[in-house]
Amino acid sequence: MSKSTTKVAIAHAFKELLHEKSFDKITISDITDKCDINRQTFYYHFSDIIDLTEWICAVDTDKALKENKTATTWQEGFLSIFDIVRNDKNFIMNLYRHVPREYLYNYLYRMTYDLIYAAVDEVSGDLHVREEDKEFIANFYKYGFVGLMIDWIEHDMQEDPKDIVKRLDMLISGTSEKMFQSRH
Repeated sequence: MSKSTTKVAIAHAFKELLHEKSFDKITISDITDKCDINRQTFYYHFSDIIDLTEWICAVDTDKALKENKTATTWQEGFLSIFDIVRNDKNFIMNLYRHVPREYLYNYLYRMTYDLIYAAVDEVSGDLHVREEDKEFIANFYKYGFVGLMIDWIEHDMQEDPKDIVKRLDMLISGTSEKMFQSRH
């Protein structure tokens, strides 16, 4: 198996195990047995289960946001994030329940910051907005979005993500442009 194929197989085995046991009950031996590899192979790719979890989060982020990092497509990017979270509910709920919250927050922050920053950068266009102002705006919305996402997760993912993104779009549409205009 190639290096990336092995990593994907390990991640897949881990996610399958999450259907059988909680995050805190899964061992590296469980994962290696499930994908028929030895422990050394696991450690060649990952230092521990948290490292595996972070890799899964990074891959999911890239998948979710690949082409949705513009001012006109950020809504699709957020919907992709909701879809990934909902489709990987076992993984997310296990992160939420059994891993320090910072891992789930960092996962969601990572997913949203790049998306928001790209949209802010595009909207700022030729206005010569300082880098720290763009970062401030991206961080502000990142924290707001992650708060909405955590609330959605805590309420068992019941609300339609399209409704959340629609309300977020109404809130955002104009506030960044107004801020850029007030800086001149």
